[in-house]
Amino acid sequence: MTVRGKDRTVDVVIEIPRGSRSKYEFDEKTGRLRMKRVLSLSVVYPTDYGFVLDTLAGDGDPLDALLLAYESAVPGSVQLARPIGVLDMMDDKGPDAKVLMVPARDARFDGVGRLADLADHWKLEIMAFFNTYKMLDGGNPEIKGWRGPAAAWKEIKSAQRAFNSKKKKKSR
Repeated sequence: MTVRGKDRTVDVVIEIPRGSRSKYEFDEKTGRLRMKRVLSLSVVYPTDYGFVLDTLAGDGDPLDALLLAYESAVPGSVQLARPIGVLDMMDDKGPDAKVLMVPARDARFDGVGRLADLADHWKLEIMAFFNTYKMLDGGNPEIKGWRGPAAAWKEIKSAQRAFNSKKKKKSR
């Protein structure tokens, strides 16, 4: 993961575009996006969804990223993004943080640096989506709430350290 300049941006790989009912996941072994399933209820992803490059979250997957953008990104593309907060959740596997970001290369988001800069409706819509989505999987999600950009960076740095540690162990 590369943190760039004073804006503190990261690279995010988009797996699922905003508005989609299809769930795609990046397959590390093949380097391809694979369709996992179609959501069975009339719910769609409220943001672009993917992961922060070169990270490893507590669930063994890269750190989840939500990109709030005006245009849906192409699945598989890498977007330069600025973290503004994190949604804390628990699922059957344990903690499941989702870092909320805005595009770094879209001037319409230049004034968005923290959660308070967004309308509350965005946060409510995202929480409602994940509550419904997790229940579709037969899970019992617990949405704990939002934390700001400092907490988002803490999650990113922790996941980056875990990734680097795993990478070092593999190279031995």
